[in-house]
Amino acid sequence: MPYHLHFGEADPLRIRFAISPLWETHCAVRVLARPRQQGYHLPWLRRIAEAARGVDLAPLHLLMPLHGHSPDFLYPPPIRPAADFHEEVAAVRATDPALAADDFARALAETPGAAGTAHGRRMLADPAGSLHWLADLLERAWEALIAPDWPRLRALLEADVAYHSRRLAEGGLERLLTELHPAFGWSEETATLTVDYHGEHVRALRGQGLVLMPSVFTWPDVVSGFDPPWQPTVAYPARGIGGLWTEARERTPDALARLLGRARADVLCALDEPAGTSALAHRLGLAASSVSAHLSVLRAAGLLTSRRYGHQVLYERTPLGIALAVSQPDAD
Repeated sequence: MPYHLHFGEADPLRIRFAISPLWETHCAVRVLARPRQQGYHLPWLRRIAEAARGVDLAPLHLLMPLHGHSPDFLYPPPIRPAADFHEEVAAVRATDPALAADDFARALAETPGAAGTAHGRRMLADPAGSLHWLADLLERAWEALIAPDWPRLRALLEADVAYHSRRLAEGGLERLLTELHPAFGWSEETATLTVDYHGEHVRALRGQGLVLMPSVFTWPDVVSGFDPPWQPTVAYPARGIGGLWTEARERTPDALARLLGRARADVLCALDEPAGTSALAHRLGLAASSVSAHLSVLRAAGLLTSRRYGHQVLYERTPLGIALAVSQPDAD
């Protein structure tokens, strides 16, 4: 059964994008328990395997039923467009224990026997203490699973936001929503966003607008259904995750490297999605000053364009740059 989000007159003016490191941590924990979601993330899984074994994720997995309610307070919609993880987890610690108790009971009821486990009994008996226990566990999961790769993940998510913000400006709300994911449907007649997902959820936005949240680890699903008091939110798979864990240098054709020079060709080929200087430098293992110089040359040659997004300048390939970057390697 789908979710239905009903827009009022003011809601299209209050759509915003946001990025949440806490949400990525939650989804990464879920991926570890869901083999179906692991296809794009095998290099990451191999890299974090040892660190993940050092964190007891069982209590969090207990609150992640395959279908049904998960506690919204543990992974609330982002406070602002680019929240800091520690800021977000502080909000988790500040949750009203009564709200947490209700969320624990609803989530544990989704999995037969979950409420009777030692972890389940602890959550139900001591919601206030369990808040801090689980927040501590989320911090350990963040440090083990996400923090080492956060610059790479954040760059991809910011590129997605930049792309879709431009699509919203160019084509309007209907074009944006129908392009975000095949599960999205838009009814102009009723001003309703329909999300084809498990469960039934109907919510009128009532002037709160909608948070659109790209996610690396949500793939292949979209997630919605945040209940009041949380702002209506939809998380969707970010663009470009197919090449997220592939090292950029592995994708550079030798012919292009001979033409442009290895480092400059690597920079061009790394721009599958728009990115800034710092993100490219981190991805390629080069000094930011060197990457900046290569970007300037590539832009002057008509291979890149640039635009400002927030605090940074994002670069992306022109049609000519795309043609060069996807050129085939030399035949033997």
